[in-house]
Amino acid sequence: MPAARESLLDAAWTALARRPWPTVRMVDVAAAAGVSRQTLYNEFGSKDGLARALVRREADGYLAGVDRALTGPTDPRDRLTAAAEWTAATARDNALVRALLTGCWSERLPAPARTAAPSASAVPAQRRADGPLPSPTDFVALVRDRAVAVLAGPGVPRADTAELARSCELAVRLALSCVAAPPADGRVADLVRGALCRTPAVP
Repeated sequence: MPAARESLLDAAWTALARRPWPTVRMVDVAAAAGVSRQTLYNEFGSKDGLARALVRREADGYLAGVDRALTGPTDPRDRLTAAAEWTAATARDNALVRALLTGCWSERLPAPARTAAPSASAVPAQRRADGPLPSPTDFVALVRDRAVAVLAGPGVPRADTAELARSCELAVRLALSCVAAPPADGRVADLVRGALCRTPAVP
């Protein structure tokens, strides 16, 4: 990602942390990034384009963290537990990730349309954040499928893979329930491990 684009997204993130998105001004984002307003419009086309790119970056960062969690520990249950803890912690600390995972967008946040951006945009295709933004249901499927791909070894029978997918989805949905209603003691890991211990499909 070009340095100017990353700086602009960082500046937009900082601005969003300080005030509601509707009051964030493009000129202020450009100034904070140390570039001209024209550069900002060249990169994103509009404020909605900037919002889409910012939301897309946070979604990609969340999924990259899921991938790291799934490749960390050696025990499959520990991997799923780590992904669940990452999900709950990231949603707690990142309002955009929380909105993406729950579908609850406050008035403070940019809520770009879920549909793809118009292809007639003046912004070059390689810099647009085209494509529909993932819904909460999409995230369940994305994380489940990533987990299955990591945990299912070669030659695993199809029936076993289907059972594994159900167990992975259970872990994801438990994590999302902890995002929506955090446990009083914050012990996401105990909830997920307890559920997975009763699920023989996890290798």
